[in-house]
Amino acid sequence: MLRPAGKADADAVHRLSGPFVREGALRDRSAAQYARDAGDFVLAETARGELAGCVALCRRRDAYGGVAAVLYNFCVAPGNQGRGIGSALLRAALAEAAAQGVSQVFTATAGSGLLFLRHGFSAADESAAPVEWRASLDPARGSRVLVRALR
Repeated sequence: MLRPAGKADADAVHRLSGPFVREGALRDRSAAQYARDAGDFVLAETARGELAGCVALCRRRDAYGGVAAVLYNFCVAPGNQGRGIGSALLRAALAEAAAQGVSQVFTATAGSGLLFLRHGFSAADESAAPVEWRASLDPARGSRVLVRALR
């Protein structure tokens, strides 16, 4: 089941994200940051109500002044991977971006990016990405910037 996150979910999102932070796949954020940005998040829960995954979507202006969005903190708990949860979260985030009038969705991945590529993302020219987001990328992580046009 997918649902929007609330501030009360911050500790659970922080715990879910922890292993991905330690392996270098996600940026380290505090529980307070997750609470502050809770409105950006969609959560996936198991039938027992346990947090299985999350993704955040944040609207930004692209480098040309258009409305873009950035996907971040996308992760699925290891025991729940391979069950379509990541695809469901990504579809929900893309639908929300389209509903918000976003023309492009950007993300950065240190991994293979296969899920994104299967959902229509492609390698992006970093210079088109939202300036403040692009400036926050850590080159040491070796992330690739991907983009998907929505219109």
